[in-house]
Amino acid sequence: DVAPWFAGFRLQALASQDLLLDISDVWTSSLDSVLSGGFKQASTYDGKQYFVPWTYYSWQVHYRKSVWESVGATPPTTFEELLTLCETLDGMGVVPFALGNDGRWPAMGTFDQLNFRLNGYQYHVDLMAGNESWTDDRTKAVFSKWEELLPYHQADPNGREWQDAAAALVNGEAAMYVIGGFVGSQFPQDELDDLDFFPYPILNDEHGTDTVEAPIDGWTVVASPDNEAGAKAVVSHLGTALAQDTYLANDPSVQAPNSNVDTSKYNALQAKSAAAVQNAANVTQFLDRDTLPAFANEAGQAIADFLANPGNIDAILEDLQGKAEALL
Repeated sequence: DVAPWFAGFRLQALASQDLLLDISDVWTSSLDSVLSGGFKQASTYDGKQYFVPWTYYSWQVHYRKSVWESVGATPPTTFEELLTLCETLDGMGVVPFALGNDGRWPAMGTFDQLNFRLNGYQYHVDLMAGNESWTDDRTKAVFSKWEELLPYHQADPNGREWQDAAAALVNGEAAMYVIGGFVGSQFPQDELDDLDFFPYPILNDEHGTDTVEAPIDGWTVVASPDNEAGAKAVVSHLGTALAQDTYLANDPSVQAPNSNVDTSKYNALQAKSAAAVQNAANVTQFLDRDTLPAFANEAGQAIADFLANPGNIDAILEDLQGKAEALL
């Protein structure tokens, strides 16, 4: 009766097909007072709530502090500084960026960062909604920037799982990884304090670092559950500070949405991530949650094709734009 799912378009795709139960009464009775308006909006389709937020995390450029100290590196704030750092690391025999794109979703995170840093939040969400073009020069500029960085990534990422790329970060083979905070789950607990992150560097002064990507995971109730009252009781409990505090005690790589959660128990990385989200001018979910699922699959394949053959980007984007016009 109760199923884990995602906020954003992934939620809307199921709710619009009447596959989920309206749980607006759960929000009215127990969640409105402890979850922010932003979390409620992410849980809503057609004016009704179908989702209970459980955890969230931000996508950042993660790195291991001890590795950076050993090579004398500091977090870059501009694209030019990032390129210089990549050249330096490469010269030292350290892979600048870990990347594993098996499943065709992890590299979406890098696209998102490059797009909203270069073109801004509004262009990004409009592109996801089909109101801007993948063949626009502004979109092509994103891939041009990415192409400059590709030589500094792990080779052949499409066949590598994200956990294997994370292993390169953990063992010091790679210096950086554009990934969600869940990467902390791959670190030994006694080494988690060595994990840190910085925001993706500025590509356009107009937009700076004003946008943060922060996907929300949570719970839904399926349409026509066997035990509706019981299912609502379960998701209501999962929205409480007690349930979320209990979970975070065992998974310190994410943050909790309930405003009564004991944030004094957050480690430094959790506190930094939560602050980044709270202080952001704009928050996105993630490419495969900010557009219709059918199109997200096409975009993921197009990005994978680009990683395999960046010289073919014009044809890739022309094909993707055709699919956007058909699906969005």
